[in-house]
Parts: sequence; C-alpha cells; structure tokens
Amino acid sequence: MNEHHDDERLTTGPPKEWAGGLPAVGHALRIAQRQMGIGRTALTLLRVNQKSGFDCPGCAWPEGGHRSPAEFCENGAKAVAEEATTRRVTREFFAAHPVSELAGMSDYWLGQQGRLTEPMYKPAGADHYEPVGWAEAFGMIAAELRALDGPDQAVFYTSGRTSNEAAFAYQLLVRRFGTNNLPDCSNMCHESSGAALTETIGIGKGTVSLDDLHRADLIFVVGQNPGTNHPRMLTALEKAKRGGARIVAVNPLPEAGLLRFKNPQRPSGLAAGTALADRFLQIRLNGDLALFQALSLLLLDTADEAFIAEHTTGFEAWKAHLTGLDWAQVLEATGLTRRELEETARDVRNAKSVVVCWAMGLTQHRNSVATIREVVNFQLLRGNVGLCPVRGHSNVQGDRTMGIYEKPSKEFLDALAAEFGFEPPRHHGLDTVEAIRAMRDGEAKVFVGMGGNFVRATPDSRVTEAALRRTRLTVQVSTKLNRSHAVCGERALILPTLGRTERDPAGFVTVEDSMGLVHASRGRLAPASPDLLSEVAIVARLGRELFGEEPWAGFERDYAAIRDRIARVIPGFEDFNGRAEAGFALPNAPRDERRFPTATGRAGFTVNRLEVLRVPPGRLLLQTVRSHDQYNTTVYGLDDRYRGVRNGRKVVFVHPDDLAERDLADGDVVDLVSEWPDGERTAEGFRVIAYPTARGCCAAYFPETNVLVPLDSVAETSNTPTSKSIVVRLSRRTRDGG
Repeated sequence: MNEHHDDERLTTGPPKEWAGGLPAVGHALRIAQRQMGIGRTALTLLRVNQKSGFDCPGCAWPEGGHRSPAEFCENGAKAVAEEATTRRVTREFFAAHPVSELAGMSDYWLGQQGRLTEPMYKPAGADHYEPVGWAEAFGMIAAELRALDGPDQAVFYTSGRTSNEAAFAYQLLVRRFGTNNLPDCSNMCHESSGAALTETIGIGKGTVSLDDLHRADLIFVVGQNPGTNHPRMLTALEKAKRGGARIVAVNPLPEAGLLRFKNPQRPSGLAAGTALADRFLQIRLNGDLALFQALSLLLLDTADEAFIAEHTTGFEAWKAHLTGLDWAQVLEATGLTRRELEETARDVRNAKSVVVCWAMGLTQHRNSVATIREVVNFQLLRGNVGLCPVRGHSNVQGDRTMGIYEKPSKEFLDALAAEFGFEPPRHHGLDTVEAIRAMRDGEAKVFVGMGGNFVRATPDSRVTEAALRRTRLTVQVSTKLNRSHAVCGERALILPTLGRTERDPAGFVTVEDSMGLVHASRGRLAPASPDLLSEVAIVARLGRELFGEEPWAGFERDYAAIRDRIARVIPGFEDFNGRAEAGFALPNAPRDERRFPTATGRAGFTVNRLEVLRVPPGRLLLQTVRSHDQYNTTVYGLDDRYRGVRNGRKVVFVHPDDLAERDLADGDVVDLVSEWPDGERTAEGFRVIAYPTARGCCAAYFPETNVLVPLDSVAETSNTPTSKSIVVRLSRRTRDGG
C-alpha cells in the first residue's frame, strides 16, 4: 500500500516558535506559481473570499465584514493552486498508468498529476480506465442501482466541499431512491460536537460570531492547531489580543501558530509579531474531560445562579458528581500540575466573556461526546454560551444543514415529503464506519462518492480498501486524481467536476461557514476541460436517468430553482434567493436569544464519568495530525516547516524521555504497531523525531497512519473513529528493513 514514497531526502530540525510572516507569503506564492503560473495566480488569489469572488475551497473559517484585498491564508492559497492548476490528467495518462500502478503511488504524487478532464470507466477485470461518455456513465450507474435487491445496498458519501445547492439535490436524489445511507466527512470529524451540543443546548452548531471572538475576555483553544489548519483564525485571535483578551492553549504539542503570529497583512506584524497564548497547558492525550471538570470544581463558587435557575436543568446532580472528583485521577489524566489548574481557573475567574474553541483534538476519542458535554457544563456554570467548534472543510457544516445526514429528523423528512410529493425513508441509514462494515460484509454493493477521498479519509485503511474492492461499482465525483480512484470496485467510474474557482453556466452557489453565515460563491476561471460537469449537473442528470425530468432538469438549468425549494424545506432559508448574494446569518437560538431548543426548553448540565486512559507498559498514545503542507487528505508538499520537517512525511514525534526509556534515539526508524483485541495493525518505516510533546504521547501524520485506527475503535454516541488516542508500540527496524 502506497509503496511509492517521497521520503528519501527527509531532514529534520528544531520546531519553529512563530508562524506566518514572509515565509508564509513566499511559500504560498511559490506553490501557486508552480501550479498556476504568475498571471493566473494573481487573477485567482485576489478573488478568494471576496464578496464577488469564490469561497476558499480550504477551511470553513468565516470572513469579517471588512475584507482585505488578499483575504486568504497560506494554506488557502495552496488549496486554490491545487484546484486551479494547469496540469491535466487525460485519457493518455490512464492508458499509460494501470490501476495497479496507481495504487502503489503516494498521495502527494497522485495529487500532483493535475485536474481530471473527462469521464473514465474501469470495466470488470480490467487494469486500466478508459474514456466513457456522460450519458453512458449515468446509464451504468442507474442500471446498477436498479439491479440492487434494495436501496439500502447503496452508499452515497459526501465531502465537505460540496455546495449547498449540490448537497440538497444529492440528498433529495438519495432519499427519492429510497435510502438514508448518506455518510459524510462530518462522521469522522465534528460528529461528536454535533451530538454533544444537540443534546445539551439544542443545536448541533457553535454559538459564537466572529465579533464574539474579537470581544472575548478569555479564549481557550483546545485540541486545535490553527496555524496549520485554520490560519485565518490567527488574525481573529490577534485582534482579540489587541482588545485585551487572554488566550489559553490546550494541546499535547506546542504549536508555533499559538506561540507567536507574524501577520503578513500588517507591516508591524512582520517584525516582532504577536504572542498569542498567555498560557500553554501541555495536556496528555484524552485528558480534556478531566481538565474541564477540575476547572469547574475550582469555580463552583462563581456560579451564575440566576442563569442556572432560569435557563438550565441538571445542575444539582452535576454539582454533586463534581464534588466527588478525585484529584489524583485529574492530575494523572491531564499530566498537569494542581498549580497549573488553579492558575487557569484564576484566568477564568477574572474573565466575564469566555469562548472555548476546539477541533479534532477533542472529537476523536472514545469519550469525545462526554468531553464536549463537559465543556458545555464549564460554560453554563458561569452563564456563558461561547462554544466554538472550528469546522474543517469549507462547506461541511452547510452539507449537514442541507440534509446530508444518515439520521434525519422527522421535521426535515416531513418538509421534504410535502415539498416534493414522495415519502422519504424514515429508518436511519449508515454512517461512515457502518458503511465500511456493510461493504466489507457484502451488504452494500454500490458506492458513490460526491467529492473527497474516501479511502484516505477513513480509518483502518486495509479493511476499508478491501471493503471498497468488494463492491460491484464505485463512482467518484472528483476534481483531481486521488487514491480512491485506484482502490475501487469490480467496475469503477470517475466523474470529473467543476471546482470552486471555475465558471458555472447555471449561476453561483452558496456555502455555510463555521459560524453559520451563508454566502455566495462564484468562480471566474474557464473550466479545466470542456467535458466537465458541475456537481449539481451530475446529480441532476442521474436524477433524470432514474426518475424522469422534474425537478432535475430545472435544477441543472438554474440553481435559483434549487434555492427556492430549499427556502420552503429548511428553516432559516426563507427568501433564500433574495438574500444569497449579500449573505445572511442562520438563526441560532442559544446565541441570539439565550433560548435552548431542547426537549425541556433549557440547556442541560450532564454527568460525565471521568475515566483515566491508561496504556500498557512500553506503549504510547498516538494522535494523528496534519503537516503544514497538507489539508485533510490533500498533500500539497513534503514539508512541515513549523515542526522542522523537510522533504518527507513518514515521521513520528516522541518525547526524548520516552525514547530513552525504549532505548531509541532521534533518527531511528521504527514500525508503528497499534494493538486492538482483533489483532495488530502496522505502519512501517517511520523515522523517530525527538520532540517536546507531552510525556506518554506521540504524533504522526494522517492519512499514512489511518491504517493504525481500528474500525471498531469509535467514540460513544457519535461513532467517530478514535484517531487521537491510539495505543501503539514502537518496534525498531533493522538496517535491512526487517
């Protein structure tokens, strides 16, 4: 698997102590010019995140009211360059490269080949893709779907880059076909956040605006590395700091972006920069629940009794549970000292407005939902509702709003039925982990992927790949080549689609950012090939093939027709077409009204048991992380300059004392072996880097280490893979690689 590696020239050095600055500008421009050329770079980047331009295909961080001419970050520029590249993958490429060869190439190599240009088909038993017409491709898909024993034998996956219009049309097609098998990338990232927030405050989204963050007195950044994953967030944190905010960073790894930020948008920012984190809590992996319980216990005497009485339930039971907290367990779980916890509680005590931001470091553990419920408890205690799950991909939140969900609400299905005149399926569908199991067991026979790179985004790589290869047909709607095209069913189709940067004859599309703001996105570049269709057009033509002309023909002609239907189905989108170009905020009852749409009408304190995650002797807890030259499964380059890594990715970051205990040294090569009741999983040939991570913990890049995450190791309630707490051992490799 991925035998073609790019690590022959790998070098390492000390980690950086600041992020941004001129190096970020230079690196972004070098990659952009290499992919797009000078003129195309200028034409494209100046339209990123502008009101008359297109939404960045990278992260979902919101834009403020005032936008600079260069409203993008380093990684946003890389994301645009990857999509707007002048490189092309043609029929001649597929004729020269069999599928078996592509399956052995690295993610970086595959991504560097360029944009897909026409539909391609791999027949049963063949080792090459060959050109196929659009009409023939849709006929094949429809025939295969109709041949199933039932609609639930098909799986329809969605990535976070899909527009609101495409997502709504897609879920309509899937439910009209008769299934709720709509797994998406949310299942693997913020599903735990949605589950916890829906239960406790009645809405599965964050409750802060960008202005709330700017005006906060104290901001926690927990289990998140904004310098790499959401660089524009650093500008918001800098603005908050200038307004007097204090910032507490909670992470097993010290991250350069939270130490100091040199804002390339401001001349003064390029000099000394701004020190962001006032306090760094180097927490042990999986210690966050214990942290927030301990802080709440230390702050019980500051409870906002009026808020609690008027707006919450469950306080007394939670308080009774909290007063029995075992401090020895807290210190073991967190790896922090009592003094660090007391000083952090003092920060909170001195703050009126507190915001807690978090990302995958909180959501990908077995107890993630309980941990996020504990964050809610911590905020409710003092009358705060500043909850900020920082979403990843550009429209991942909008996709869920549009109905991309395997467990839709009764209200949504009722509205869909009334608007479109059919009875949608009411039983729950498969999430991502369940879909892999169903394909593995032969229960799901057709896989359709609307964007993304399913094979590399998912856990337990060898199991996932075997599952996909067992299907009768896989269909990938994609802009660029990736490993999911090389790991496919008996028959396979690649359907190339327009990107965000490209002109769409049917009009603009819309997206929803991480803070619930909906706005238009309009590409301006000529399409990479005349044979591309938009995602909406692909869905609409398949809908026509399966069900007849309407509403699909109208959807393809003009996206305003889709927005009119959305306005009648989904609350908050009234007069969608009238408001879309200017943009608008979706209703958020906890934020806007201090109203909580739960079953009780109140926010809920919850009791969550503290369990210390202990590992066997000689083992470590591994978390998967991104490099700085990466966004999700897309690898832009082979450097991670903030962590001192150049020209490679197969590295594992380990504390020097943990290395010494294992008689290992910086530069040694090891296999990473995860241990699970059903057996061991191995990621081979990783270079050890002595690194200042928390003791007992280590880190390595995904997707290379997804192979170590057992399919059945998931978060309770959300079923999210536990990619941030994998028990591993380091097995030294001999000189001959054995």
